[in-house]
Amino acid sequence: MKYKLTFVIGLILLCTSCKNKTQNSSEKTKKADVETVVNFNEVISDYNTWWSYHYYNINLSSDFIPVNTNSEIIDKGIFLKDLTSGNYIPLELKSNNSIPKYKLFKLPEDALKSIVGTIKSTSEVTYKYFKMEGMEFPEFNFIDIDGNEYNNDQFNNKITVLKTWFIACVPCIQEFPELNRLVDKYSNKKIQFVSLATDNKERLENFLKEKEFKYAVVPNQREFIQETLKLNIYPTHIIIDEKGIIKKVVNKAPRMISYLENSTDLPDSQTKKKLPPPPPPPPPAPARN
Repeated sequence: MKYKLTFVIGLILLCTSCKNKTQNSSEKTKKADVETVVNFNEVISDYNTWWSYHYYNINLSSDFIPVNTNSEIIDKGIFLKDLTSGNYIPLELKSNNSIPKYKLFKLPEDALKSIVGTIKSTSEVTYKYFKMEGMEFPEFNFIDIDGNEYNNDQFNNKITVLKTWFIACVPCIQEFPELNRLVDKYSNKKIQFVSLATDNKERLENFLKEKEFKYAVVPNQREFIQETLKLNIYPTHIIIDEKGIIKKVVNKAPRMISYLENSTDLPDSQTKKKLPPPPPPPPPAPARN
């Protein structure tokens, strides 16, 4: 009896030991799955370090795997909404997946106010654009400076790439060569390129004599941009599908182009490729009163 009891106790201890080893192994795997590419404390040590990292490595308008502070995969909308509080920053996690994985990290109470303010303001814009995705583009009837008419019926069987801009907006004009190349590349595809400008027709015609821009240009659109679309940052790029549904809203041309060329929803999509990060541009131009 004594030997049997000793055997049973030994068996229980052995099983417990095996269970603990399994749990420890599982915990190690979980930690490895959420290992960051950079050190959190180093990233937030000063504003320039954080902003440089965030600008070149975090693309919140892309398709990514959102992870909360508990290392749980969550809805992208919830992830972006949490960022608008200014209490978190996203860091990229190491992953074998081609899709990036971003995790929320809680900022300490003594975090730099410049970081808190910037992540809050930029995330509010990103979250606003995210909520526009999937919505129907508002009704419109545009006439460009060449007399061509554009309306909702022309969405049928055609992708629309839309840009908002004005003559005095430096970042808007700097994009022209890149966007002209895009128009040339898709000249034979079912894609139309339309831009909404806030300036009047005469000013635009005189300006475009010196600066080539291959998008169709629609004048006097400040009210539609700011009151109907509720957009206040220039430039803004919108991709609309054949049914008139908004697919993507971004401020940077390279991110719009990346989406256009990589999206399987668009006709004749190109081979997927990762574009090199653009250099930091001047701040987006605010809306003019």
